[in-house]
Amino acid sequence: MTLAMNSSNLRLLCLAVLLAPFACVCLSVSQADDRPNVVILFADDLGYGDLACYGHPAIRTPHLDQLADEGLRLTSFVTGSWCVPSRTQLITGRYMPRVKFGGRTGSNGKGGLPDSEWTLAEAAQDAGYRTHMVGKWHLGYQSKKFLPVNQGFDSWFGLPYSNDYMKPWVQTDVPLGLYRGEEMVEFPFDQNPLTKRYTREAVDLIRDGDDEPFLLYLAYAMPHLPLAVSDEKRGTSNFGLYGDVIEEVDWSVGQVLKALEAKGIAEDTLVFFASDNGPWVDMPPRMQQAGNELWHAGSAGPLRGSKATTYEGGPRVPAIFKWPGKIEAGRVSDELVGMPDVYRTILEVTGAKLPDHKLDGHDLVPLLTGETDRSPRDEYWYFRGDLEAVRLGEWKLRTVTGSPELFHMKTDPFERINRAETEPERLSELSQRMNAIASEVGVKVKGVKP
Repeated sequence: MTLAMNSSNLRLLCLAVLLAPFACVCLSVSQADDRPNVVILFADDLGYGDLACYGHPAIRTPHLDQLADEGLRLTSFVTGSWCVPSRTQLITGRYMPRVKFGGRTGSNGKGGLPDSEWTLAEAAQDAGYRTHMVGKWHLGYQSKKFLPVNQGFDSWFGLPYSNDYMKPWVQTDVPLGLYRGEEMVEFPFDQNPLTKRYTREAVDLIRDGDDEPFLLYLAYAMPHLPLAVSDEKRGTSNFGLYGDVIEEVDWSVGQVLKALEAKGIAEDTLVFFASDNGPWVDMPPRMQQAGNELWHAGSAGPLRGSKATTYEGGPRVPAIFKWPGKIEAGRVSDELVGMPDVYRTILEVTGAKLPDHKLDGHDLVPLLTGETDRSPRDEYWYFRGDLEAVRLGEWKLRTVTGSPELFHMKTDPFERINRAETEPERLSELSQRMNAIASEVGVKVKGVKP
């Protein structure tokens, strides 16, 4: 009797040993299944004051307002002050001066992301995610190796750069066409239905996907000039053509969220919405022709400056996170958060490995989930080629005018009161920090004589 029990136990023990590796595999798959899908919704040139939930008095954005009501709305989110730097921060987690593009990335540009960068899509793909992109890239196109499908995305439908890279706004003979994968598949094309077409592509990807986790990056062409909107939305807002365009982007966000619900995966998806930079209020003369009007730009709200400046109206943009069950609904935070943090955070939630080079982003998961109400970021660097400004804690120093401008961002986020003369010790501290940062990345401090 005892011998039989021991033999039985021995057989069970042997079976357990044999099955142990499979149990580990099952556990790993289960843990992977707990990772959220990720949807990034990225507007182009949409200003800090362009959404109703950020204070616009006339433009209606019910879907983005609901996204904010169900998630976390950030009021001190900063990024690059124009297209390429902000997209570099999102896709690589690094400030643009660290990334050696080897040239420009617009029409005729020969530059692109080098192999040394570990892109957001490559990281997610390596972690077992399906990865899809719809919309504007602007990180290299002339060599096929620079295109999204060779930078970690399984699929791509969209434009290689901004929608104004054509005459008369840009003097180029390179055709502006829509790409699918590595090939231009449509030229010429009508920009007016482009937001609807991008939306349909994104919704189809969500609807037709399998059970594997996915990352979807939808980068709108709008409201970058020249403005374009579908016939169905034209003339329907209370704010002219610009209002029509923003309300169509809001409609698109609603369609994507509805597709997540219909698929039954809304509760398992982290959604992030932001703009790449502020509005093109001070557009150059080349843009003020062929139908583009000065009032076709958005609003930075109460903030000073606009696109292509390092006053807050350029780099500070709307930013909203929604993650059901993780982010408490209806939260608002004025903590300093930067675009590189989005890269770092997505790598964390997807279980992706980190690159072996310097990152400029921080993991926001503790802030998002309410474990802490403080951002891990205490400084942000403002580059426009060289270094123009730095924020350190509650203070921001800007040097580009040739005379130091020192602002206290908690009491004066509008950058109206220069306190350089009354805060000499603070000025010295931030000046030293700017010199150290510039030296680290190999640029100059703009506006300061060598």
